Amino acid sequence: MMIRSLSSGTLFSLALPLLLMAQPQGTAQLTGRIIDAETGEPLTGTHLFIANSMIGTATDADGRFRLRNVPPGAHQVYASMIGYELASQNLLTHADTTYHLTFALKTAVVEAGAITVVAEKDRRWKKRLRKFERLFLGESENAAEVTILNPEVLDFEAKWWGKFVARASAPLEIENRALGYHVTYYLKEFSAAGGTIKYDGEPVFRELTPNSPMQAARWQANRHRAYYGSFRHFMLTALANRAEAEAFDLYRRPSMERMQHENYRFPVEPNGFVEPGPTPTARTLAFNGVIEVLYHEESEDEAFLRWQGWTTSRPHRYQRSWIELTNGPTVVDHTGTVLDPYGVTVYGYFAYERIADDLPKEYRPE
Repeated sequence: MMIRSLSSGTLFSLALPLLLMAQPQGTAQLTGRIIDAETGEPLTGTHLFIANSMIGTATDADGRFRLRNVPPGAHQVYASMIGYELASQNLLTHADTTYHLTFALKTAVVEAGAITVVAEKDRRWKKRLRKFERLFLGESENAAEVTILNPEVLDFEAKWWGKFVARASAPLEIENRALGYHVTYYLKEFSAAGGTIKYDGEPVFRELTPNSPMQAARWQANRHRAYYGSFRHFMLTALANRAEAEAFDLYRRPSMERMQHENYRFPVEPNGFVEPGPTPTARTLAFNGVIEVLYHEESEDEAFLRWQGWTTSRPHRYQRSWIELTNGPTVVDHTGTVLDPYGVTVYGYFAYERIADDLPKEYRPE
């Protein structure tokens, strides 16, 4: 994802059920085996999962797995085990079909002293950790209840010209007490420079156990709010050509300049920028300039204005976001997922809501 702040002046590079375009009925299943690449021996207890979801399983004593109820569409399937390098395969699944996969995991090479405990980190590292948490998790109300449980796996690099880079020697274990999820995040890349945040990785979600019915109801309500008005909600409405019915107003602008002026925008319908895709369950986003998205069911909050640097402004009665194609037309699947992680650059509320507001891609409000 690419995120850009509006205040920087420079260039984030996402209760009605939706009827999606050509979404097939039924599910697929994955079967196969995971072995050691050198010895060919089966790997017991290896975690197999679909990125951005709660769908996963583990291998048995023979290294075999069976993963049922996989929704049709484009997926990244990962195999993960301690002591081995993470392996993945891209897969396009269809309903009522079984797919057979084999993973051969390579032994991971761990540099001595690469991971140190938090107590041994210096003040500069801790300061950079706070910066990373703010940029990566976000600054929304939910972010205050999100914790990285193993920050010691992180290392940072800050260039003199302002570029900030983060690397993780192991998956990040994140607890989101606002939405009720434990997230294992496989961070591939993270950098920030100027007003641009760029990151790529694969989260795996697991529901936390609520302490009480009251907490369960709170998590449900927070998930509901996190979904509505989000980038995924917008994409699903655009794919279904239901933007207006779901309280979105859409406009096209020639650029991000003069974004506060209504005279420089023109109404547009989803079919004006959503085109047929390479498969029946995918679509292509294709447009010039910028698509402006207004969501009328939720208003801006004060934290958003502070993040943008608009401390003297008043919150709008609706949330405003902008999307821009990073490198030309890009493909999105029927779950609202842009397949190229840097295919779309987002601004405004879509950029403000980050990891702390993320939900599994199969989540839909009841």
